[in-house]
Amino acid sequence: MKTILVIEDNEDIRENVEEILTLSDYKVLTAANGKEGVEVATSKKPDLIICDIMMPGIDGYGVLHVLHKDPATQDIPFIFLTSKSERSDFRAAMEMGADDYITKPFSGNELLNAIESRLKKIDIVKKSLPADLRGLNELRSALGSGKTLEQLTAESNVSDYKKRQVIYKQGNNAHYLFYIVKGKVKSYMTHEDGKDLVIDLYNTGDFFGYTALLENTTYKDTAEAIEETELALIPRKEFEDVLNTNPAIAKKLISLLSKNVVAKEDQLLGIAYNTLRKKVAGALVSMQKKYHTDKKEPFAIDISREELATIAGTATESLIRTLSDFKSENLIDIKTGKITIVDEKKLSNLIR
Repeated sequence: MKTILVIEDNEDIRENVEEILTLSDYKVLTAANGKEGVEVATSKKPDLIICDIMMPGIDGYGVLHVLHKDPATQDIPFIFLTSKSERSDFRAAMEMGADDYITKPFSGNELLNAIESRLKKIDIVKKSLPADLRGLNELRSALGSGKTLEQLTAESNVSDYKKRQVIYKQGNNAHYLFYIVKGKVKSYMTHEDGKDLVIDLYNTGDFFGYTALLENTTYKDTAEAIEETELALIPRKEFEDVLNTNPAIAKKLISLLSKNVVAKEDQLLGIAYNTLRKKVAGALVSMQKKYHTDKKEPFAIDISREELATIAGTATESLIRTLSDFKSENLIDIKTGKITIVDEKKLSNLIR
């Protein structure tokens, strides 16, 4: 049962709203003024707050301001309930972060529809969604925000890239969000000494290139196709429209697209401080996690030693010697240049 806090100084209106909500199977908390409302919201953490604007002491704007400053209450959906109906009042309320604005007098259906809509949206925002096209579509569709990214992707240009073809270069301006329809992509940074360091790997169903769009900067990395790849190019404006449609979408979208930040940091720290054996083992294990789709068969990948060395963050000669050691220890097998992981458990133990 969802809990709703009603902050209203008019007793008749407060009791009327409480009755409507109780009959609709909501648990209702009430407060007769702004100060009391803040205290109840802070202690009880309701699922949604309905608040009058014109109240003695702390008015509705003040209540919203206080609750938005507290991380524990800032994400609670907030609906203003007021007799003020000027457009400037509506704009001021929404600019402060209110989720909706209902004017008096109102019908029970109008109130309930607003509540149900906001509760549905917050449930979606809280839901754990996969960081791929399906997760973003579910979010955008559930929030009723126009086209899904799937529709945008379908309407976008699909470009083919050959193996080792550069998609964008470090320092380029960001014009697109990229979605991998089919294939594999790596992103890497080039040091001033000319050495490349792979910082991320992407597979079918992944988005990439979004960091520069979110930060409004040029690309800090270079993206290159590992094999023949099909990419959907979603224009920057379309991506920004997704972000600007609703603050809840923007927050969840950034969270979805940034799920790999911790893993990326761990990878870079490992490259900086791990031993040679750990670096090479870590590169093999990370590629297995990313690209091993047929779990019935051992993971095998055909990759150049130079490319694998950039992923491991080591010299090619050192990588080749380590791969030879791994083969003699029966951790991997190498045939016609293709590397097959033979003992996944022992290889993973090397990086712990």
